[in-house]
Order: sequence, then C-alpha cells, then structure tokens
Amino acid sequence: MNALTLKAPPGAAAGLHASPQRQPRRVLPGFKLTLGYTVLYLSLIVLIPISALVLKTFTLTWDQFVLAVSSPRVLASYRLTFGASLIAALVNLVFGLLLAWVLVRYKFPGKKIVDALVDLPFALPTAVAGISLTALLAGNGWLGQYLEPIGIKLAFTPGGIVIALIFVGLPFVVRTVQPVLEDAEKELEEAATALGATRLQIFTKVIFPHIAPALVTGFAMAFARAIGEYGSVIFIAGNMPMVSEITPLIIIGKLEQYDYAGATAVAVVMLVISFALLLVINALQTWQRKTTGASS
Repeated sequence: MNALTLKAPPGAAAGLHASPQRQPRRVLPGFKLTLGYTVLYLSLIVLIPISALVLKTFTLTWDQFVLAVSSPRVLASYRLTFGASLIAALVNLVFGLLLAWVLVRYKFPGKKIVDALVDLPFALPTAVAGISLTALLAGNGWLGQYLEPIGIKLAFTPGGIVIALIFVGLPFVVRTVQPVLEDAEKELEEAATALGATRLQIFTKVIFPHIAPALVTGFAMAFARAIGEYGSVIFIAGNMPMVSEITPLIIIGKLEQYDYAGATAVAVVMLVISFALLLVINALQTWQRKTTGASS
C-alpha cells in the first residue's frame, strides 16, 4: 500500500527556515525630511545673513565699491589681518602638534591641569584675554617692563596682534590632532623601530602621513578663527591706522559712522578671500587623504 505523499507549495520550505528581513530602525527620520531640516537650518543661520550682506553691498555703484574696499587704509588692514593670522596659524601648527604629542604620549604630574588649560581660550571672553595680554606686555606690565628696555616692544604693535591670535587659535590645532594621535597604531612604530628606522624616519614616514589631514584641518580652523578675531586684538593692537589696525576694526568704524554699505563691502571682500582660502585648504586636505590612502 503506497503512502500518501503531501507536497508543500514551492518556497514554503524555504520560508520556514528564512527569517524575515526587518528594516533597520533609524534614530533620525528619513533622508528627505532630514535634508529639509538641514537646508532650513543652514538657510536661517548662514545663507540668509550672507545674502543680506551681499544685497546691501549691491546698493553701491562699482566705483563706490572699489573706493570702499581699496583705500590705502583698508588695504593696510588686509595685509595686517591676513599676515598676522597666517603667522599665528603657522606657530600654532608647530607648537599645537608638540603640545598634543606631549598630552598623548607622556604621563606627568599635572597632566589633567595642562589638558584643561588648553581649552581656556574657548571659555575665556576674548575681551578679557585682550586686557590680560595688554597688562602683561605693556611697557609697565609684568613682562613688558623687562622687554621694552632691550628693544622688544610687543604691546600696541603687530607683534602683539600675532600673540593674541596665537592665544585664541591654539586649542583648534591641539583638539584636532590629539584624538588622531590617540588612535594611531603604535604597532607600526614598533615595527619600524625593529626594522632599524630612526626616530626622524618613524615620524616622517609613519606618524606624519597619518596626522597630516588633522594638522591641515587644525591649521584651517585656527587661521579662520584668527581672521575674524576682534575682542582680544583691539586692546593690544593700539589701533593705529596703517600700522596696527585690523580689518574688523575698519568694519566697526564704518558702522559707527553709519556707512553701512561701506562696512558690508569690506565684509564681503573678507568673506570671499576667507572662503577661497578655506576651499584651497580643504582641497589640499582631500588630496592629502587620497595620497595617504593610496600609499597605505
């Protein structure tokens, strides 16, 4: 007697063993809604104010615009602002890397205090920093009274501006490079040491390519921060036209004279130059990452 055989419908057996695929739960809403919120937020915070700045500048004729942004006094402020910002960012690039290296690679008494002091320029009001630096470096200050007799004058000079910009820009380099150094694989350094590499070769061939993108990012952030700095500079600069007058002070002066169009014209020039420099730095950073990835 033949047994009755029941055939299951096709795919039923597979369905018994296959677990249903669930859509991953997202913390944030979908792409379209998130993108809409992003565009709205950027428009309210960034795009609309910049658009108002540009539209106000369009109230000037071309001749008036050129006269407002290219007078000798304004050109001198451009040179001082961008030159001092570049020097300060380069100094922070070197000493910020050194400070981040010490905080990551060494243990010493008071390390947490030093680590907390790095963030002090973030929390300290910029005006307070300017007053403190002026009291320190002025002719009758704690350091200035010893420096000026030997011919080193820092307060009320471009040198004092550079020092103020170094102060406000240092945390950007340290806090950008520090986590990258912490995540660096020390096994690669140990392998390079075992192969006979010197300390300089280990740094240039193993460590530096890994931290170079972070260094470029920290440099860009410190440079951008220095360009727009105002509070910590006006007290130590002396604000002498053609000597120690920064561009933000030129803008403030035009606003106080109710020359709103002239102030926005200078601001637009600063905005264009700063944005172009940041694009160049970001392009270099992208190129550095691609080069590092290809070599690894």
